[in-house]
Amino acid sequence: MAIVFGKFRKNNYLCLIMTDICCIGHITEDHIITPGLDYFAPGGTAYYFAVGINSLITTSGCDLSFSLITKEGRRHFFENKYSGDMNGREQRVLSTAEPFTSAELDDVEARYIVLGSLLADDFPVDLIRHLSSKGVLVLDVQGFLREVRGCHVHAVDWVNKVETLRYVDVLKVNEYEMEVLTGSADPREAALRLADWGVKEVLLTFGSFGSLIYDAIERRFYDIPAYSPLTLVDATGCGDTYVMAYVFKRAQGATIEESGHFAAAVSTLKLQDKGPFRKTYAEAISMSASRP
Repeated sequence: MAIVFGKFRKNNYLCLIMTDICCIGHITEDHIITPGLDYFAPGGTAYYFAVGINSLITTSGCDLSFSLITKEGRRHFFENKYSGDMNGREQRVLSTAEPFTSAELDDVEARYIVLGSLLADDFPVDLIRHLSSKGVLVLDVQGFLREVRGCHVHAVDWVNKVETLRYVDVLKVNEYEMEVLTGSADPREAALRLADWGVKEVLLTFGSFGSLIYDAIERRFYDIPAYSPLTLVDATGCGDTYVMAYVFKRAQGATIEESGHFAAAVSTLKLQDKGPFRKTYAEAISMSASRP
């Protein structure tokens, strides 16, 4: 059964009023291993998105409304082991959760709907098509490119990518996912291919090497430099944090370029601490203003 925070349930399904931003995804159980840390904690896009955006909304005084939808029952359980520079990760999946269904999410409506995919079957194609009519659909591709063999995660191509991406407005991929998905190691070529498949805003993230955003409507690229962290603590959830901060600013009417710089700054602040982003909006604006 899907459950929602901040709204209410009717006949075991969701009954929501319109919100500005709605994030849908599983909250996971994570085991994080870095050169300096070894700990268990909640995780998943839904968790990192919800905690981070709550910090930004409450400390900025803005009037954006947010709802989080997750599921009860068995959880995804991930083990994430990082290399010293935080750009590399070995991942294992120790248990999996049930997919979301159209019936559970039939009443969902929001200006921005963010799908936090963690494994390929979290969001079936028919559900993505259904939700695309409810608001601006934002997707992090990571889960659709994960195949679990035994308990190890392997990168695979997304079989239904062309059929599905025409329903996606904003897509986030990292440098590895970009190449698996498009077959191209060239970021601009990969972005153009994703736009040809229907994506309107393509977010390509490269860790400490910054990010690249392509606006398919204006046919324009934006190079977003990376900010320098004071220390490298925990990279888990940095991609989720980037999407969260980007959507937060876009929902306020910021430009694509402004939103990209803000997302990069917020992700860097998150990288400096264990767990999700919990800094203030003022701290994020201060870092964003000091363009790298």
